[in-house]
Amino acid sequence: MHSPYGDGSLSGDLSLAVVRLARRLRGRRENKLVSLTQLSALYTLHHEGPMTPGALAAAERVRPPSMTRVIASLSDLGMIKREPHPTDGRQAIVTLSASGVEVIKEESAAREAWLSDRLRELTPSERDTLREGVQIFNKILNQPDTEIPRSRAI
Repeated sequence: MHSPYGDGSLSGDLSLAVVRLARRLRGRRENKLVSLTQLSALYTLHHEGPMTPGALAAAERVRPPSMTRVIASLSDLGMIKREPHPTDGRQAIVTLSASGVEVIKEESAAREAWLSDRLRELTPSERDTLREGVQIFNKILNQPDTEIPRSRAI
């Protein structure tokens, strides 16, 4: 089936749908005090737990100097805490503060409320299909990144 907005390929149509969904979810943001980059780092700390700045940079797929700036700004906002590394005095462990956890809760609640309303409009069969799609998305996202030649588009 050809989409009037995508390029007609599964990869193009899926990519466009994901971008549009992300944009709609971002529009539900409650706390404009933190940037999307900062929010992503907070979510990673929330889901993965305390970690070093280097591990956080790797998880966010950014260079360590960029993450250093993100961590500094989140620390200035009181959203994270830096604690000494238990075995390496040159390192620190970054963890969420109570206000960082609160931001995550507010952001999640706003997005989930909007998405839950949209999901209620679907049939049970459509919701089951989306549940399967979530499993497939997670399978794709959990695979290591590799370069794929552009000619192999689906």
